[in-house]
Amino acid sequence: MAEKKTQERKVVADNRRARFDFEIGEVFEAGIALSGTEVKSLRSGRATVAESYVSAKTGEAIIYNTFIPEYLQANRFNHEPRRPRKLLLHKRQIAKIWQAVEREGMTVVPLRIYFNEQGRAKVEIAIARGRKAHDKREALKAKDWARDKQRLMRDRG
Repeated sequence: MAEKKTQERKVVADNRRARFDFEIGEVFEAGIALSGTEVKSLRSGRATVAESYVSAKTGEAIIYNTFIPEYLQANRFNHEPRRPRKLLLHKRQIAKIWQAVEREGMTVVPLRIYFNEQGRAKVEIAIARGRKAHDKREALKAKDWARDKQRLMRDRG
């Protein structure tokens, strides 16, 4: 049989700060309901998810404060850059997210926006717990030590 070609995901926006500020728990892949000009603007790769968040209160998941700039070639049919956008998840996944937020005091943060192999825009969201300042320092120390350890092993061997 012929092997399938595996394309890399095209990451449009990455929330690197979330991995520092939160302890990442379970990760979900969600579709996102976009208009035509939003998709074209995403393909140019200029979106931001750094200060966005997800809410699942009304039985549907909605992402707020995600910045997708206006598409320059569109005229009057352009979209609003920071409008709330619906996330496409299964009911069980939404219920699981809602229970974690309500009971355990967790929060839902978007990690990245990307295009999958079929060319559809997806959002990777995670249930996360906020870190305290001392936890952040410990995480930095562990990360630095792992990097130094890699350097030592590479130099020795």
